[in-house]
Amino acid sequence: MLRAAFFATGLFIGFAGVTFLAVDKLVMHEPQERDPGIRGMLAKQVVDRESRPIIDPPEWAAFTLLSIGSVTMLYSVALPRNK
Repeated sequence: MLRAAFFATGLFIGFAGVTFLAVDKLVMHEPQERDPGIRGMLAKQVVDRESRPIIDPPEWAAFTLLSIGSVTMLYSVALPRNK
């Protein structure tokens, strides 16, 4: 069970590294409320430009995540089997 957890964690981290290889920036989307209800007066209003949160990972982040994920998967293979 522990082996599978380490392998899945390493695989997830490795996939995140592969994603960062292909993506330059991640622009987050804030969904708009359909029924503002009582908060109608507190809604965000866009005047000039819309501001969204942006995730801009550095160039080395993809390779770091790939190496951490691969080492974690190799560690899961090296763990002793429980009988």
